[in-house]
Amino acid sequence: MIKLDNVTKRFPGGQEALSGLSLSIEKGEMVFVTGHSGAGKSTLLRLIALIDRPSDGQVIVDNQNTQRIKRRKIPAYRRQIGMVFQDHKLLNDRPVFDNVALPLIIAGISRRDAGRRVRAALDQVSLLHKEKQRPETLSAGEQQRVGIARAIVTRPKVLIADEPTGNLDPDLSLEVMRIFRRFNEVGVTLLIASHDIALIDRLGCRRIALEDGKLQQEADPWQ
Repeated sequence: MIKLDNVTKRFPGGQEALSGLSLSIEKGEMVFVTGHSGAGKSTLLRLIALIDRPSDGQVIVDNQNTQRIKRRKIPAYRRQIGMVFQDHKLLNDRPVFDNVALPLIIAGISRRDAGRRVRAALDQVSLLHKEKQRPETLSAGEQQRVGIARAIVTRPKVLIADEPTGNLDPDLSLEVMRIFRRFNEVGVTLLIASHDIALIDRLGCRRIALEDGKLQQEADPWQ
């Protein structure tokens, strides 16, 4: 499903965020990426989402080489990938319903179909009753769940999340991870960047550790 082959990402000035990174994530896996701040976690997710492109090497997602995807095709490519961010990136001048509907509107989905899909997504994160509220009136955990609903409303094959529990307390963090687990159980491939090792170990998923842009270890939680 996701494969990186000797990937390097070099920024202006010569700094390498990733260096010769190779890894594979199978379809339907739920995998965590760990590492200190600046280890390359966010850069890895940005390459998969085609927000950035590698300086060297290849990134393959669902049999597509991202280097060969033309600029005009990027929006269609991104519709197969749901993205969740630590700071939610919600629009506070619009209600929850409109925030979740935004990717469908951009994709040109009909209003009727979009309404069904938005309410189904909100129901999956237990926020259907909050659809008319503004994000700023919600708790931090609820805002994160709105971000998750927006990420899954397009029915993506892959879901990537960058420190999705970084601002949450332990109970809310576990709640968010259980939501991710439910999506994984129906076949969605998940790649989650997180520094919460205790929570990751509790979930029993494969862990990829980065250090200074290089692969350090792949931890098997059952060994």
